[in-house]
Amino acid sequence: MSTPPKPPQEPEQPSGAPAPPSAYPYPNPQSPGPGSAASYPPPAAPVPGQQSFYATPTLIGQPGQPGQPGQPAAGYPYGQQSPYPPVPPPPPPSGGGGAGRAVLWVVVGAVVASAAWAAGVFLIGGKGADADLRGYTAPANLCSSTDYSSFEAEYPDNDGSPTHNALKDPALDESYCSINLKKTGSSYADAYLSTQVDLHRKSDPGPEFTAMWKNYEERYPGYDVETVDDIGEEAYLVSEDTTSGSSSGSLYATLAVRDGWTTYTMSYSAYLSSYDDDKEPPALDDVKDWMKADSKSTLDQLKD
Repeated sequence: MSTPPKPPQEPEQPSGAPAPPSAYPYPNPQSPGPGSAASYPPPAAPVPGQQSFYATPTLIGQPGQPGQPGQPAAGYPYGQQSPYPPVPPPPPPSGGGGAGRAVLWVVVGAVVASAAWAAGVFLIGGKGADADLRGYTAPANLCSSTDYSSFEAEYPDNDGSPTHNALKDPALDESYCSINLKKTGSSYADAYLSTQVDLHRKSDPGPEFTAMWKNYEERYPGYDVETVDDIGEEAYLVSEDTTSGSSSGSLYATLAVRDGWTTYTMSYSAYLSSYDDDKEPPALDDVKDWMKADSKSTLDQLKD
Protein backbone atom coordinates (compact mmCIF):
# COMPACT_ATOMS: atom_id res chain seq x y z
CA MET A 1 0.00 0.00 0.00
CA SER A 2 1.42 3.39 -0.98
CA THR A 3 1.99 6.06 1.63
CA PRO A 4 0.07 9.28 1.13
CA PRO A 5 2.32 12.28 0.41
CA LYS A 6 3.12 14.63 3.24
CA PRO A 7 1.88 18.20 3.11
CA PRO A 8 4.56 20.75 2.14
CA GLN A 9 6.46 22.28 5.06
CA GLU A 10 7.19 26.01 5.38
CA PRO A 11 10.87 26.95 5.33
CA GLU A 12 12.42 27.56 8.71
CA GLN A 13 13.11 31.15 9.70
CA PRO A 14 16.65 32.06 10.80
CA SER A 15 16.91 32.48 14.51
CA GLY A 16 16.43 36.02 15.59
CA ALA A 17 14.94 37.05 12.23
CA PRO A 18 11.65 38.88 12.48
CA ALA A 19 8.60 37.11 11.11
CA PRO A 20 7.17 38.54 7.90
CA PRO A 21 4.22 40.84 8.38
CA SER A 22 0.80 39.15 8.35
CA ALA A 23 -2.24 40.20 6.38
CA TYR A 24 -4.54 38.71 8.99
CA PRO A 25 -5.63 40.60 12.13
CA TYR A 26 -5.37 37.69 14.50
CA PRO A 27 -2.35 36.99 16.71
CA ASN A 28 0.24 34.56 15.33
CA PRO A 29 -1.50 33.91 12.01
CA GLN A 30 -0.33 31.27 9.58
CA SER A 31 0.44 33.74 6.82
CA PRO A 32 1.27 32.62 3.32
CA GLY A 33 4.88 33.05 2.41
CA PRO A 34 6.18 35.96 0.40
CA GLY A 35 5.28 35.79 -3.28
CA SER A 36 2.29 33.58 -2.62
CA ALA A 37 -0.86 34.31 -4.63
CA ALA A 38 -2.82 34.50 -1.41
CA SER A 39 -0.52 37.05 0.28
CA TYR A 40 -1.68 40.58 0.99
CA PRO A 41 0.28 43.80 1.37
CA PRO A 42 1.00 44.85 4.94
CA PRO A 43 -1.50 47.19 6.50
CA ALA A 44 -0.99 50.89 6.02
CA ALA A 45 0.34 52.99 8.88
CA PRO A 46 -2.43 54.16 11.21
CA VAL A 47 -3.71 57.67 10.88
CA PRO A 48 -3.30 59.73 14.07
CA GLY A 49 -6.51 59.92 15.99
CA GLN A 50 -8.10 56.99 14.11
CA GLN A 51 -8.24 53.42 15.23
CA SER A 52 -6.72 50.92 12.85
CA PHE A 53 -9.06 48.38 11.39
CA TYR A 54 -6.40 45.72 11.65
CA ALA A 55 -5.06 46.71 15.04
CA THR A 56 -7.88 45.40 17.17
CA PRO A 57 -9.82 42.48 15.71
CA THR A 58 -13.43 42.05 16.57
CA LEU A 59 -14.99 38.74 17.41
CA ILE A 60 -17.61 37.08 15.27
CA GLY A 61 -21.08 37.96 16.49
CA GLN A 62 -19.83 40.76 18.77
CA PRO A 63 -20.56 44.45 18.12
CA GLY A 64 -17.66 46.73 17.37
CA GLN A 65 -16.21 49.04 19.99
CA PRO A 66 -16.81 52.76 19.81
CA GLY A 67 -14.81 54.22 16.99
CA GLN A 68 -14.32 50.83 15.35
CA PRO A 69 -16.15 49.43 12.35
CA GLY A 70 -18.90 46.91 13.03
CA GLN A 71 -18.42 43.20 12.48
CA PRO A 72 -19.01 42.21 8.81
CA ALA A 73 -21.76 39.73 8.01
CA ALA A 74 -20.68 36.12 7.90
CA GLY A 75 -20.41 34.57 4.46
CA TYR A 76 -19.33 37.79 2.63
CA PRO A 77 -15.81 39.14 1.89
CA TYR A 78 -14.26 40.74 4.89
CA GLY A 79 -15.32 44.30 5.34
CA GLN A 80 -18.14 44.18 2.72
CA GLN A 81 -21.76 44.78 3.43
CA SER A 82 -24.49 42.22 2.58
CA PRO A 83 -26.06 42.87 -0.84
CA TYR A 84 -29.52 42.33 0.63
CA PRO A 85 -31.41 45.06 2.49
CA PRO A 86 -31.99 44.50 6.19
CA VAL A 87 -35.27 42.88 7.17
CA PRO A 88 -37.50 45.49 8.80
CA PRO A 89 -38.82 44.70 12.26
CA PRO A 90 -42.44 43.59 12.54
CA PRO A 91 -44.97 46.42 12.96
CA PRO A 92 -46.14 47.10 16.48
CA PRO A 93 -49.48 45.55 17.41
CA SER A 94 -52.52 47.74 16.88
CA GLY A 95 -54.95 48.67 19.55
CA GLY A 96 -57.07 45.61 18.69
CA GLY A 97 -54.25 43.25 19.60
CA GLY A 98 -54.54 39.57 18.57
CA ALA A 99 -58.29 39.82 18.09
CA GLY A 100 -57.86 42.61 15.54
CA ARG A 101 -55.36 40.60 13.54
CA ALA A 102 -57.64 37.56 13.63
CA VAL A 103 -60.54 39.59 12.25
CA LEU A 104 -58.27 40.96 9.55
CA TRP A 105 -57.19 37.46 8.45
CA VAL A 106 -60.79 36.26 8.40
CA VAL A 107 -61.75 39.12 6.10
CA VAL A 108 -58.74 38.51 3.82
CA GLY A 109 -59.48 34.77 3.70
CA ALA A 110 -63.09 35.40 2.78
CA VAL A 111 -62.07 37.73 -0.04
CA VAL A 112 -59.56 35.21 -1.42
CA ALA A 113 -62.04 32.35 -1.19
CA SER A 114 -64.71 34.41 -2.96
CA ALA A 115 -62.29 35.31 -5.75
CA ALA A 116 -61.27 31.66 -6.18
CA TRP A 117 -64.91 30.55 -6.29
CA ALA A 118 -65.74 33.22 -8.86
CA ALA A 119 -62.75 32.20 -11.01
CA GLY A 120 -63.81 28.56 -10.82
CA VAL A 121 -67.35 29.39 -11.88
CA PHE A 122 -66.03 31.46 -14.76
CA LEU A 123 -63.61 28.81 -15.98
CA ILE A 124 -65.68 25.65 -15.66
CA GLY A 125 -69.13 27.12 -15.97
CA GLY A 126 -70.28 26.47 -12.45
CA LYS A 127 -72.25 23.27 -11.97
CA GLY A 128 -72.02 22.37 -15.66
CA ALA A 129 -74.48 22.12 -18.51
CA ASP A 130 -77.08 19.38 -18.65
CA ALA A 131 -76.52 16.49 -21.06
CA ASP A 132 -77.87 17.31 -24.51
CA LEU A 133 -79.51 13.94 -25.22
CA ARG A 134 -82.03 15.33 -27.73
CA GLY A 135 -84.84 13.26 -26.20
CA TYR A 136 -83.35 9.82 -26.97
CA THR A 137 -83.68 6.79 -24.69
CA ALA A 138 -81.65 3.61 -24.34
CA PRO A 139 -84.19 0.78 -23.86
CA ALA A 140 -83.37 -2.40 -22.01
CA ASN A 141 -84.08 -4.35 -25.22
CA LEU A 142 -82.85 -2.39 -28.21
CA CYS A 143 -83.85 -5.21 -30.59
CA SER A 144 -87.50 -4.38 -29.98
CA SER A 145 -86.85 -0.83 -31.24
CA THR A 146 -84.48 -1.65 -34.12
CA ASP A 147 -86.01 -1.32 -37.57
CA TYR A 148 -84.32 -3.47 -40.22
CA SER A 149 -87.27 -3.87 -42.58
CA SER A 150 -85.16 -2.71 -45.53
CA PHE A 151 -83.13 -5.94 -45.26
CA GLU A 152 -86.13 -8.27 -45.26
CA ALA A 153 -86.34 -8.59 -49.04
CA GLU A 154 -82.77 -9.95 -49.12
CA TYR A 155 -82.98 -11.81 -45.79
CA PRO A 156 -86.62 -12.84 -45.29
CA ASP A 157 -86.05 -15.30 -42.42
CA ASN A 158 -86.36 -13.52 -39.09
CA ASP A 159 -83.98 -14.16 -36.23
CA GLY A 160 -86.11 -15.68 -33.52
CA SER A 161 -83.61 -14.98 -30.73
CA PRO A 162 -81.58 -11.82 -31.30
CA THR A 163 -78.98 -10.94 -28.67
CA HIS A 164 -79.31 -7.78 -26.63
CA ASN A 165 -77.85 -6.17 -23.51
CA ALA A 166 -77.95 -2.82 -21.76
CA LEU A 167 -75.99 -0.64 -19.33
CA LYS A 168 -77.42 1.95 -16.94
CA ASP A 169 -75.00 4.31 -15.23
CA PRO A 170 -75.07 7.98 -14.15
CA ALA A 171 -72.38 8.69 -16.76
CA LEU A 172 -73.61 6.49 -19.62
CA ASP A 173 -76.71 4.62 -20.76
CA GLU A 174 -76.04 2.04 -23.46
CA SER A 175 -78.16 -0.49 -25.35
CA TYR A 176 -76.96 -3.08 -27.85
CA CYS A 177 -78.66 -5.49 -30.27
CA SER A 178 -77.26 -8.22 -32.55
CA ILE A 179 -79.40 -9.89 -35.25
CA ASN A 180 -78.64 -12.84 -37.54
CA LEU A 181 -79.77 -12.26 -41.12
CA LYS A 182 -80.82 -15.34 -43.09
CA LYS A 183 -81.82 -15.97 -46.65
CA THR A 184 -84.62 -18.36 -47.44
CA GLY A 185 -83.63 -21.94 -46.62
CA SER A 186 -80.35 -21.03 -44.85
CA SER A 187 -79.48 -23.06 -41.77
CA TYR A 188 -77.01 -20.50 -40.52
CA ALA A 189 -76.71 -16.73 -40.67
CA ASP A 190 -75.71 -15.30 -44.02
CA ALA A 191 -75.00 -11.87 -42.59
CA TYR A 192 -74.97 -10.03 -39.27
CA LEU A 193 -76.59 -6.77 -38.26
CA SER A 194 -76.00 -4.89 -35.00
CA THR A 195 -77.19 -1.62 -33.51
CA GLN A 196 -76.01 0.34 -30.49
CA VAL A 197 -77.16 3.57 -28.84
CA ASP A 198 -75.18 5.48 -26.20
CA LEU A 199 -76.47 8.34 -24.06
CA HIS A 200 -73.45 10.30 -22.80
CA ARG A 201 -74.68 11.97 -19.61
CA LYS A 202 -71.46 13.54 -18.30
CA SER A 203 -69.46 14.66 -21.33
CA ASP A 204 -69.91 15.80 -24.90
CA PRO A 205 -68.79 12.97 -27.26
CA GLY A 206 -68.67 15.30 -30.28
CA PRO A 207 -64.91 15.93 -30.69
CA GLU A 208 -63.92 12.29 -30.15
CA PHE A 209 -66.77 11.00 -32.34
CA THR A 210 -65.66 13.20 -35.24
CA ALA A 211 -62.00 12.29 -34.81
CA MET A 212 -62.73 8.57 -34.73
CA TRP A 213 -65.19 8.19 -37.60
CA LYS A 214 -64.19 10.98 -39.96
CA ASN A 215 -60.59 9.73 -39.92
CA TYR A 216 -61.42 6.02 -39.86
CA GLU A 217 -59.46 5.23 -43.02
CA GLU A 218 -56.30 6.67 -41.45
CA ARG A 219 -56.36 3.90 -38.86
CA TYR A 220 -57.69 1.18 -41.17
CA PRO A 221 -56.46 1.62 -44.76
CA GLY A 222 -58.74 0.21 -47.43
CA TYR A 223 -61.99 1.48 -45.92
CA ASP A 224 -64.08 4.18 -47.54
CA VAL A 225 -65.54 7.01 -45.45
CA GLU A 226 -68.37 9.24 -46.62
CA THR A 227 -70.36 11.95 -44.88
CA VAL A 228 -74.10 11.33 -44.59
CA ASP A 229 -76.53 14.24 -44.50
CA ASP A 230 -79.99 14.47 -42.96
CA ILE A 231 -79.29 11.98 -40.14
CA GLY A 232 -78.65 13.49 -36.72
CA GLU A 233 -76.17 16.31 -36.23
CA GLU A 234 -73.38 14.48 -38.06
CA ALA A 235 -73.04 11.00 -39.54
CA TYR A 236 -70.37 8.96 -41.34
CA LEU A 237 -70.67 5.74 -43.33
CA VAL A 238 -67.59 3.49 -43.29
CA SER A 239 -67.51 0.57 -45.75
CA GLU A 240 -65.30 -2.06 -47.38
CA ASP A 241 -65.95 -4.62 -50.14
CA THR A 242 -63.40 -7.38 -50.73
CA THR A 243 -65.63 -9.73 -52.74
CA SER A 244 -64.75 -8.21 -56.13
CA GLY A 245 -67.79 -9.92 -57.64
CA SER A 246 -66.65 -13.39 -56.56
CA SER A 247 -68.07 -15.86 -54.08
CA SER A 248 -65.37 -15.12 -51.48
CA GLY A 249 -64.38 -12.11 -49.47
CA SER A 250 -66.46 -9.89 -47.21
CA LEU A 251 -68.81 -6.97 -47.11
CA TYR A 252 -68.69 -4.51 -44.23
CA ALA A 253 -70.46 -1.23 -43.48
CA THR A 254 -71.10 0.90 -40.39
CA LEU A 255 -73.27 3.98 -40.17
CA ALA A 256 -72.24 6.13 -37.19
CA VAL A 257 -74.58 8.95 -36.10
CA ARG A 258 -74.23 11.63 -33.43
CA ASP A 259 -77.13 13.83 -32.38
CA GLY A 260 -76.19 16.06 -29.45
CA TRP A 261 -74.70 13.87 -26.74
CA THR A 262 -76.34 10.73 -28.15
CA THR A 263 -74.44 8.41 -30.50
CA TYR A 264 -75.82 5.55 -32.57
CA THR A 265 -74.29 2.92 -34.87
CA MET A 266 -75.69 0.30 -37.23
CA SER A 267 -73.21 -2.25 -38.57
CA TYR A 268 -73.57 -4.88 -41.29
CA SER A 269 -71.13 -7.66 -42.15
CA ALA A 270 -71.20 -10.67 -44.47
CA TYR A 271 -68.43 -13.23 -44.96
CA LEU A 272 -68.44 -15.41 -48.08
CA SER A 273 -66.59 -18.59 -48.92
CA SER A 274 -66.85 -21.44 -51.41
CA TYR A 275 -68.52 -23.54 -48.71
CA ASP A 276 -71.42 -21.12 -48.18
CA ASP A 277 -74.76 -21.56 -49.86
CA ASP A 278 -74.96 -17.81 -50.45
CA LYS A 279 -73.20 -17.16 -53.74
CA GLU A 280 -74.87 -13.84 -54.53
CA PRO A 281 -74.32 -11.24 -51.78
CA PRO A 282 -76.16 -7.94 -52.05
CA ALA A 283 -74.42 -4.97 -53.60
CA LEU A 284 -72.67 -2.73 -51.09
CA ASP A 285 -74.49 0.33 -52.39
CA ASP A 286 -77.81 -1.35 -51.64
CA VAL A 287 -76.66 -2.18 -48.12
CA LYS A 288 -75.74 1.48 -47.55
CA ASP A 289 -79.20 2.64 -48.65
CA TRP A 290 -80.90 0.10 -46.37
CA MET A 291 -78.83 1.22 -43.40
CA LYS A 292 -79.64 4.89 -43.94
CA ALA A 293 -83.38 4.29 -44.17
CA ASP A 294 -83.56 1.92 -41.19
CA SER A 295 -81.31 4.09 -39.00
CA LYS A 296 -83.58 7.09 -39.48
CA SER A 297 -86.60 4.98 -38.52
CA THR A 298 -84.84 3.47 -35.48
CA LEU A 299 -83.69 6.84 -34.16
CA ASP A 300 -87.27 8.14 -34.42
CA GLN A 301 -88.46 5.22 -32.33
CA LEU A 302 -85.80 5.84 -29.68
CA LYS A 303 -87.09 9.33 -28.92
CA ASP A 304 -89.51 9.92 -26.06
